Amino acid sequence: MVSDWACAEAASADFGDERLDKRFAVIVSNLGNRPNLSIPAGCLGRAEMEATYRFTDNKQVTFEKILAPHRHCTLARAAEHKVALFVQDTTEIDLTRPQQQVVGAGGLDGSRRRGLFAHLVHVFSGDGTPLGTSSAQILNRTECLEAPGRKDRRTKARKEKERTQKPIEQKESMRWLDGLRSVREAAGQLPHTQCICIGDSEADIYELLAEPREATGGRPVDFILRACRERALEMEPDDPAPAPAAPGARSPREAVMATPALYAVQVLIRGRIAKTGLESKGRHQARDSRQANLEVRAASVRLRPPYRPDRKLPAVRVNVVVVREIDAPPGEVPVEWVLLTTLPIDRLEEVKAVVEYYCTRWNIEILFRTLKSGCRIEQRRFEHVDRVERALGLYLIAAWRTMFVTWMGRECPEMDCEAIFEPSEWKAVWTATQRTTPPKKHPRLQEMVTLIAQLGGYLPRKNNEPGTQTLWIGMQRMYDLALAWDAFGPDLCGTTRPVRRPVAPADLLN
Repeated sequence: MVSDWACAEAASADFGDERLDKRFAVIVSNLGNRPNLSIPAGCLGRAEMEATYRFTDNKQVTFEKILAPHRHCTLARAAEHKVALFVQDTTEIDLTRPQQQVVGAGGLDGSRRRGLFAHLVHVFSGDGTPLGTSSAQILNRTECLEAPGRKDRRTKARKEKERTQKPIEQKESMRWLDGLRSVREAAGQLPHTQCICIGDSEADIYELLAEPREATGGRPVDFILRACRERALEMEPDDPAPAPAAPGARSPREAVMATPALYAVQVLIRGRIAKTGLESKGRHQARDSRQANLEVRAASVRLRPPYRPDRKLPAVRVNVVVVREIDAPPGEVPVEWVLLTTLPIDRLEEVKAVVEYYCTRWNIEILFRTLKSGCRIEQRRFEHVDRVERALGLYLIAAWRTMFVTWMGRECPEMDCEAIFEPSEWKAVWTATQRTTPPKKHPRLQEMVTLIAQLGGYLPRKNNEPGTQTLWIGMQRMYDLALAWDAFGPDLCGTTRPVRRPVAPADLLN
């Protein structure tokens, strides 16, 4: 049984072989419906299992070709929105295994850990609805394996000098510029959508700030980046642009902090545990949960370009929004964001929009968690890194699907559940959980998402909504129930299963 959503997501697949195109839809359906299970358990029988393994071992199948139809559907969904947030970030795919070494996997952090880095650009609507992955890069540090056991005798100062002498095209940080360029390419296909590229502090690269943003056939791409460097300001006597609020300011933060606060907001700061006991950075240290009072300021500044040995960079004018905690408890590091953006900040509503858009960046962390804990990509027992990369492309689609269903249940609670689920799926879940005959009137989407989450361990409480973890467990149980319903249920027992027209997720957002 191939799910309708998988048929729609794989409709434009082109692997150069019609059989591979058809098999792709079946695999996306199997793995997407049962992401937490092993591949043998997720497939319906030995034949499908072997076909899935052959697919991941086929040289005609590449990571880029797997994501190509998903990217096509992602941009189609983005075209239905006035604002599309292209959030980019990098995550580790740790393939370190005591009993098995993945052939071709490079180093992760200079230690003995082996794996890949996945740099994704995931698209969200202005309200945070996950629309899909628009581009992805795989970074494999194979040079770490060329001389195992050989100690690098270069001093720290020499390493830093060599790094600064390299052009950015030879650095791993080039992936952030490639991500922005992919957004600019996507914006050319979305003439009626405002495309905004969002990145965390690792994206604070001057070359990215100076990168052209004009898109062929579309609007210029805007960006919101979290600053992590104290950049110098450039002031010229004949500069027609307005001067910063603080004439003696030496950095964007100082210039903004000299302006009056525009508004204040109270947010819940969640507690965290440090990954190691030696964390020195404020944003990595352990902290307790607390209610934080934040104030927001904004100003426009002109940045002085840093020196580069191979090129001359231009000065860049950006808008800066600072979000800072005003009364942090003693011993706690105050929460602070310094956001660099090209979006306007002339009105209070525009400043609030910048902060709200950046808050959407956290959703890509949920995607990474779904990919690793829900789809268990790091536990897949492939022997070669090429097969891991193909599996990563498949499970990226599965992770998006889980997030999409979770979000639609929250944001579109009154929608008909058959917009997302097939009749056999919601009827089987209703019968199993409610112990009654399915109603003739289709239940609401939020009601069905809650019932499915209960199959995954969700306990309904006040002010508590289902998360992706209970959804991915509940959905795979739902598909097992639907399979039994199709074979033995009262609607289809002894008859042929009707063929439904595939419904593209983009249609649900209209």
